[in-house]
Amino acid sequence: MTANDRTAAESQIRTLIDDRVKAVRARDMKGAMASTASDILSFDVLNPLQYAGDASRKHAGDWFSSFEGPIGYEVRDLRVTSGDDVAFSHSLNRFSGTKTGGAKVDMWVRATTCYRKNNGKWTITHEHTSVPFDVSSGKASLDLQP
Repeated sequence: MTANDRTAAESQIRTLIDDRVKAVRARDMKGAMASTASDILSFDVLNPLQYAGDASRKHAGDWFSSFEGPIGYEVRDLRVTSGDDVAFSHSLNRFSGTKTGGAKVDMWVRATTCYRKNNGKWTITHEHTSVPFDVSSGKASLDLQP
């Protein structure tokens, strides 16, 4: 892969990420999932340990419907690395908003995403979102900020 090919691939993936951020902010579930592979495997901060394929899409729909009003979504410190037909990115992501029960959410998570290029189009094949935890209490550290 030439440097120009790598730059083009990374630009395409950054556009995919930007489009997804816009879709989440607009509460557009279909748009947010448009770039995911049919066999996506997701490791999320929410139970269970993993979501695959249609279960991942159902989980995303449930997550969207758990918010009332706008959803805040920020991606920070994004790094993208690409090869000919596979790539990955990692970033710190912030989610904020009001849950349907009135609780406020404002948290940073760590995100790693894997991509595969099929027929000239990059798709998300794996997502891993996590939060650190406090070893002494065993509780997630939801109040950390970059």
